[in-house]
Amino acid sequence: MTKMLQCISPIDGSVFAERPVIEPAAAREILAAARGAQRAWAARPLADRVAVVRAGVARLGEMQAEMVPELAHMMGRPVRYGGEFGGTNERASYMADIAETALAPIVVENSDKFERRIMREPHGLVFVIAPWNYPYMTAINTVAPALIAGNAVALKHATQTLLVGERMVRAFEEAGLPKGLFINLFLDHGTTEALIGTREFDFINFTGSVGGGRAIERAAAGTFTGLGLELGGKDPGYVMEDADLDAAVDTLIDGAMFNSGQCCCGIERIYVHESLYDAFIEKAVAIVSGYKLGNPMEEATTLGPMAHKRFAALVREQTKEAVALGATPLIDPKQFPEDDGGAYLMPQILTGVFHEMRVMREESFGPIVGIMKVKDDAEAIRLMNDSDFGLTASLWTKDTERAAIIGAQLETGTVFMNRADYLDPGLCWTGCKDTGRGGALSVIGFQNLTRPKSYHLKKA
Repeated sequence: MTKMLQCISPIDGSVFAERPVIEPAAAREILAAARGAQRAWAARPLADRVAVVRAGVARLGEMQAEMVPELAHMMGRPVRYGGEFGGTNERASYMADIAETALAPIVVENSDKFERRIMREPHGLVFVIAPWNYPYMTAINTVAPALIAGNAVALKHATQTLLVGERMVRAFEEAGLPKGLFINLFLDHGTTEALIGTREFDFINFTGSVGGGRAIERAAAGTFTGLGLELGGKDPGYVMEDADLDAAVDTLIDGAMFNSGQCCCGIERIYVHESLYDAFIEKAVAIVSGYKLGNPMEEATTLGPMAHKRFAALVREQTKEAVALGATPLIDPKQFPEDDGGAYLMPQILTGVFHEMRVMREESFGPIVGIMKVKDDAEAIRLMNDSDFGLTASLWTKDTERAAIIGAQLETGTVFMNRADYLDPGLCWTGCKDTGRGGALSVIGFQNLTRPKSYHLKKA
């Protein structure tokens, strides 16, 4: 009997889409064909590859009317916020813009005696395992530069966003990408690990949980396959005494709650200088109390369901445990009727929290944030670093030099000043500790999706 992958819509618990899992032998045939297509693709001029990728992204943009409600059905984001084409286009366009420079040879010597240079060559077949929370933007981070660099790409998308990979491949092929070069695979975990273990891929990029990252590393052990891993996060915000309070509250609370808190670099804990703490709390509660939790297909809805009821269950557990340990919930449940035990989860702000609580240490990935009062920079730095994760940190101050000094002491991949929850394609998207390894986008993204090859040519 064929195994099926099912996308259960968080809107009503119905099966929104299902697809059959591909058998290992069939997957290997498709991957072998992709390798064959890659050689011809890599031989094409860089300008041609860039043009085709740009066209593929543009074709994806033409599908927005279908994509927005489709995403709402699959993972619950309200239709009022539109799709992901703005960010998808920004990231892909930037990588296309810098490709010629980023992939240019490094010329060490070009004399009458020697020509010495370092070239960038594509890995071959890149495997992208993408998450459901921002399914187009997270996938394009690797798909676009990998194709531009001359690789073939195999995409395995999360079951929760089952249709995204199909749509991306269709858009790129309709725009002129050679058929079979960019492929979408419906795989279960066992087949995925088996394919990795037999070195079917030359580079793997995975975005997901820490547990998933460990499984990828175990499967790849001994194959020497390159890995890029973006895993969990517990991103902090720190509001200093000289911060623009209104801007800090608006941005940090939006960073904590947007997309029902299901953002890779969403704000999950906030530290506020004691002089601004009470005012920050008052403003934060007012913002969250104005949200409307409901059906994401309705324009009035500002907060949709979480992508799956099991994700909501985790946040409920963390909240219950924190309250039992003395935390104070500030948002009245009467304002946000929930479906008991389902995917619709009310937003919550907790005070009276401390780091022994799971809600301040473990990834929540939901519409909840704990806020603590701090007396100075030293205390804030200690608390921000007291985490197994390190993706981003958001600092709020008018003093750029102070932010840089604090940033240098933080164990994180990106330091923001007076902004949060944003991915700049010109900068390397990376993390440390349990957040993972490697880096996407920027010039470094191209370096990770290619390998260096040296030429030492002695002239006669």
